[in-house]
Amino acid sequence: MWHDVRALNATASFLTAVTVLAALISGVWWLSQRPMFALGSVTVESMYGIELKHVNELTVRNGVLGKIRGNFFTADLEQVRATFETVPWVRRATVRREWPNALVVEVEEHEALGTWGEDGRLLSVKGDVFTANVAETEDEQALPAFDGPVGSEKEVLARFNELRTAFAPVQLVPQELSLSNRYAWTVKLDNGMSVALGREQDRNTLKKRVQRLVGVYPQLVARLQEGRIDTIDMRYPNGLALSSAALTVPVDATKPVKAAKKPKESTKPATPNKTTKQI
Repeated sequence: MWHDVRALNATASFLTAVTVLAALISGVWWLSQRPMFALGSVTVESMYGIELKHVNELTVRNGVLGKIRGNFFTADLEQVRATFETVPWVRRATVRREWPNALVVEVEEHEALGTWGEDGRLLSVKGDVFTANVAETEDEQALPAFDGPVGSEKEVLARFNELRTAFAPVQLVPQELSLSNRYAWTVKLDNGMSVALGREQDRNTLKKRVQRLVGVYPQLVARLQEGRIDTIDMRYPNGLALSSAALTVPVDATKPVKAAKKPKESTKPATPNKTTKQI
């Protein structure tokens, strides 16, 4: 009998606890649905304290607010974060609640370095390809152009930075850099010259080819004088090939070019009133 009473008391206590817990949960749910907890504001801040240039109140109101569901308690922060990261120029976002009815979103913006491919996308300084309005970039000059196979973005960015340093001694700046599907490199410089650098046999292939070009470039410019070099092919082991409008061929290109005759050496002393010029 005594055991039966204890079991009944335990059962009654358990049921009482369940009832209280259910009432508490119901009360919390009821309280969480009160209008005072409806989202009153979504504040956007810079993740690193740097002024935001492209994400503003208008962007948030038009592109994000209508997609946020729930209130202070029920809003899915992961869904809010993902929604913000679909906004043009947003690289990364974090979201937190701020009592009693606000969300605070910290945003990291993309910083555009140049264009990527032919479909109007941009490449960031961190090697991310993203979609945004090119006209919204702050650069007054034309952006560098990049291209390459899918997944090569960060490799292309790394090579661009290396080439920018390598061409600095001859005051040339890369303006276009492309990596073909066969992984051959081509760079176009700010003087209009296109340089075929080819495929990399090892980590130093491009470096050696560019160093060789930089070493002879002043001589090439001096030889051509006012003629611009259009293309240079650096894929040769010990030389290069170039094309330029300043270089001409005979009208009848089928005839061999005659070698210049070596002047005969004279045994007579040079006439005093004449001058000679070495070439």
